[in-house]
Amino acid sequence: MPAFTRTLLQINIGAYILQMLLGNGMYAWFALWPGDWLAGGSPSLATLWQLLTYSFLHGSLTHLGLNMFALWMFGPAVEQRWGSRGMAQVYFTSVVTGALAQIVVGAALTHSNAPVVGASAGVFGLLLTFALLFPERRIVLLIPPIPLPARVFVAIYAAIELLLGVTGNVSGVAHFAHLGGLAGAGLIYLWRTQR
Repeated sequence: MPAFTRTLLQINIGAYILQMLLGNGMYAWFALWPGDWLAGGSPSLATLWQLLTYSFLHGSLTHLGLNMFALWMFGPAVEQRWGSRGMAQVYFTSVVTGALAQIVVGAALTHSNAPVVGASAGVFGLLLTFALLFPERRIVLLIPPIPLPARVFVAIYAAIELLLGVTGNVSGVAHFAHLGGLAGAGLIYLWRTQR
């Protein structure tokens, strides 16, 4: 397991244990509150930190487990190709662009100030990067168990997220944070390949 991937896994699991010990107080300080951003005024330093810190909190053990499974699946390949610095660039850029997308699009559509938590934007960024680096590598869906090339899998997944985000059929999921994570990864991929 490459170093940065392993560190991300450890931090996320450690943060979840802290959530269990400290309760919902972690949300007040470290979750992303999109409505607070839309309310106007200049963001405080704590609010700026939330653009990153929300990604280390999770709403449930299942939420944590799915994100960490995806990080474990796609992180090592990206880190082995781009190194720890490249992996950090794509992951954290995706986290921040995911937060901004949820603030600008998601919260504006839903008028919700529900807290946003989870590593999904960073994970979606890794998934797109994986698909761009290894487009023909097969990913097998769990249900139904159909192997798809990574590029096809990501395209289908992104289309589903966009549809769900626009229609609002699945509440409680920050679909635009996921899409923002894809956008962040695309920017880093273009920047790295243009250099």
